[in-house]
Amino acid sequence: MYEKVKNDDYGMMKEVLFRRFSKAIKEKSGSLSLPDLIMIDGGKGQYSVSREVLNELGLHDLPILAVAKGKKRNAGEEKIYHESKEYILEKNDPLLFFIQRLRDEAHRFAISTHRAKRKKNLSKSLLDQIQGIGKQRKRALLNHFGSARAVESASYDDLKSVEGIEDNIAKKIYDYFHE
Repeated sequence: MYEKVKNDDYGMMKEVLFRRFSKAIKEKSGSLSLPDLIMIDGGKGQYSVSREVLNELGLHDLPILAVAKGKKRNAGEEKIYHESKEYILEKNDPLLFFIQRLRDEAHRFAISTHRAKRKKNLSKSLLDQIQGIGKQRKRALLNHFGSARAVESASYDDLKSVEGIEDNIAKKIYDYFHE
């Protein structure tokens, strides 16, 4: 996300939708096709933002459903927004169960994707910026010191003591963090 909308849910939503559907429109016959229906996790506000973006892109006929949890955020109290109408389904309606399962699966996917991305970013470190430090040396340094921050504050002699770190590499690492 661009910095200007980082703490703005509606702004982030606009940006994501705009990017996604602009790309689909440009590709037309590419791998990114337009969906038959857009389902949004949210209420009237999220519906309005989505509709605004799609209208701006000329996608007036693409249907949107927004699914909002009830006031107490309990399952079974969801409200569904479509066009300018609000719908409340019976607690035992099979359609409600289906919508809940779709929402839950979308949440599960988003959370697992976010965790995988975060894990990948955590494994990146300043050590990746130092020429001569590959996966094996990085692993050896992190195993020895416990963290990139500990490597950063290590002395030249401490760095040399790590298995697989020769004098010239220890000097490069030390100089990188102390110059």
